[in-house]
Amino acid sequence: MTDSDQVQRNIETVTTAMRELFVEKDLTALDRYWAEPYVQHSPQMPDGLDTLRAAVPGLQGFSWEPQRVAGQGDLVFTHSLVHGWGPGPTVIVDIFRLENGRIVEHWDVVQNLTPAEETASGNSMV
Repeated sequence: MTDSDQVQRNIETVTTAMRELFVEKDLTALDRYWAEPYVQHSPQMPDGLDTLRAAVPGLQGFSWEPQRVAGQGDLVFTHSLVHGWGPGPTVIVDIFRLENGRIVEHWDVVQNLTPAEETASGNSMV
């Protein structure tokens, strides 16, 4: 398998994992696509998969709409519009590190969505 094949496989793993866990709320996705020790760099979440197991069932009206997805080496980046994570629409950039085909580390940058007409540039955030 080439490096680009592995990157594509990692992208498919992340997008499938996120859809199954967060959109379909299938907690068994954690067993298929994530692995411990799971290192979490999000400032609101501790390490380990138990936090995700506890958080996902309580997400009301959640939707995850990836706008851009890219990969490099063992990293996958998603730039998404999310509803139901906060009080209003949210733009999230997630970075996942995979090891042996499973998600083992996560970083994110989270911002409230600002409509294009209210940004200094007039450009959309997504």
